Order: sequence, then C-alpha cells, then structure tokens
Amino acid sequence: MTAGAPPRQSRVRDGEGVRGRQPLREQETAGRQAAGKWRRIADEEAATIDPFDDRITSAELQEEDARVEASLRPRRLDEFIGQEKVKENLSVFLEAARRRGEALDHVLLYGPPGLGKTTLANIIAREMDVPIRSTSGPAIERPGDLAAILTNLEPGGVLFIDEIHRLSRVVEEILYPALEDRQLDLVIGKGPSARTIKLPLPAFTVIGATTRAGMLTSPLRERFGIVHHLEYYDPASLSQIVRRSAAILETPIEPDAADEIASRSRGTPRVANRLLRRSRDFADVDGDGVLTLEVARKALARLEVDEAGLDATDRRLLRMLIEKFGGGPVGVETMAASISEDRETIEEVYEPYLLQRGFLARTRQGRVATALAREHLGYAGPAGQGSLL
Repeated sequence: MTAGAPPRQSRVRDGEGVRGRQPLREQETAGRQAAGKWRRIADEEAATIDPFDDRITSAELQEEDARVEASLRPRRLDEFIGQEKVKENLSVFLEAARRRGEALDHVLLYGPPGLGKTTLANIIAREMDVPIRSTSGPAIERPGDLAAILTNLEPGGVLFIDEIHRLSRVVEEILYPALEDRQLDLVIGKGPSARTIKLPLPAFTVIGATTRAGMLTSPLRERFGIVHHLEYYDPASLSQIVRRSAAILETPIEPDAADEIASRSRGTPRVANRLLRRSRDFADVDGDGVLTLEVARKALARLEVDEAGLDATDRRLLRMLIEKFGGGPVGVETMAASISEDRETIEEVYEPYLLQRGFLARTRQGRVATALAREHLGYAGPAGQGSLL
C-alpha cells in the first residue's frame, strides 16, 4: 500500500459498513434493494445528463444524446476512431489479460466530456467478453450501495463508475480494499466487541471515468493500474466519425460537408454527432436529403455555430468582455453577473473551450479577451473601441 494512504479497514462503525446500525438481516434486504435501484440505471450508460446545459455545442450529455448515442457508438476497439496511443496500449493490456485468463487491471480514463470514456469502457468489456455494470459516483450514496454492487458482480466482470471523483469519502474507503485486495472490509459492532468481516470478492475490473482528475484523492488514483488521458480530436478524425455516423443514420453526406461539421465540433465527437443530426434535419426539409457542403453551412449558420465552433453564448461573453470592460482583466464573479450566470457555469461550461482556442486568457487580475478573440469577432483598433459587426 502506498505510504500515507488511508488504512484498508473502513472507519465506519457499528454496522455502518452496510447500512448504519441495522441488523445483518436488514442489511441484506437493504443491499438487495440497493442492487435493484442500481440495475435500473440505463443499460451501458453511466454518464449523467445535464438538464441545464442544452447548448448544441455543449460536450455534456443531453437527453437526446442518451437516446441516440448508443446506436452510433463503436462496439470494438478497431472500430474506435482517434485516441491512437490509448488504443494501442489498451490492445496490449487486453490481449495480455486474455492470454493469462485474468481480469484486466483497474482502468482510469480522464479527460473532457464527450470524448468516448463511456464508449471505451463498454468496448473493454466486449473485448474481454465479460458483462459490464454501470453506475456513477453520485448514485453510490452509501457504503451499502457499493457493497451491493460489488457482491453482485460476476467473476471477471466490469464495473464502470462515471464521475468517480464524486464518490463520498466513506464510500471511497470501502472501495480501497476492493480495488487492491478484492475484498470488502466491513466493521461490525463497536468498542472492544467490534470485529471486522472480510468478504472476498471475485476477480473484477473497475473502470473509473472523470472529467476532473485533479479532484481524485491520491489513494484512489494510485489503485488504478491503467491510467489514460483522452485528448480532443483532430479535424480529420472527427470528419471520419461524422462520415461513419452518417452511414449508420443512412444519411448521404459529401466529404466536404463532413469536414465542415468536423471543423466546428470543438474537437469533440459528441458535438460532431449532434451537429450532424441537426444538419441532417435541414437536408431532409430544405433539400433532397443529401447533406452537401452548402446545406451544412446553412444549417450551422441557422444553429449559430460559427467557423471556430463558437455559439451565440460564447460570442456574447467575449463581446461583453470587450465592449463593457475594454477586454479585461475582469473577475469571474463580475463576468457571471454581467451575463446572468453563476461562477461555476462560467468556469466549467463556457471557459474551457474559449481557453483552449486562445480566445480567453486567465491572469491574476482576471479574465482577458485576447487579440485572437477581437480579430475573430471583427473588432478593430485597441481594446474598448466598437465592433465592426
């Protein structure tokens, strides 16, 4: 065990390792109920739907995505487009585990939303020919929830935990020995009469996914033997994804149209597929069903997604910085108040892509709209002057 890591034995007392102070029989009943609740989570879909971020350019999972994405997802590693280094390493680890007849080591996938973490988790299970059970960090509210899930895993099976950084500390402590020693350490009783029950678990693989790797505790992170960072996709890979999805959706598409959609998709397959579906609607209604470059450009203009992948809200935020504050620096709280949003939304929803593309900069004094942002929006002259638009 890593030095400084929490002890493997849970600090939960008096039966709380399963359900607080309940007797063991009640614990078993509660465990079955928790397992039933857990099984009702959408099959092979653990990502949490964000009901508040419904922008077409959002990388967060939306309700429509949950309904459609399953049909568009690749099912095998050789069908997965992009993330070449990740695929190459995973193929070696998977083959080695198969040859040894062992469960794959625990896997941690981290990176921005919409890049394929859930898809890769399901692919890993299929490549290993084992069942996968999916949940998310917020759904595992109590140690008993996790105990019910782990004890119901089939030998060699995969447990996918999305948003694993949102596990509570008490649940994490139950997970530590499960990951490292494949056992549950449950403390029964209290004081001098307290005793620890060690419940062995079958061989299994936990795949954790997170968009906030920095929020993972070191003891949890160190228990994953395979760690991969998923990066934004290049336009060529996204164009290939768009063409593949169009074929599945039985939508004829010109190569230039696929390139156009890909170039405005923020490096994210989820956004690319969403823009494809909306562009297909315009092709069916305003055209003959063929998604041409002209149709794609008109559709994206109607959707207010520009050549850089910025939507109306992105441009409004940048214009506010330039016109009201001379380009900055501006504190994030002031920015949030100026566009009637909260700080968390600014930092987690709007800023990442603007920072990535170089339209926004963070300084000690606050946020600054860059020269690239001014040029893209058509502003001339020094900061504070009017717009050409």
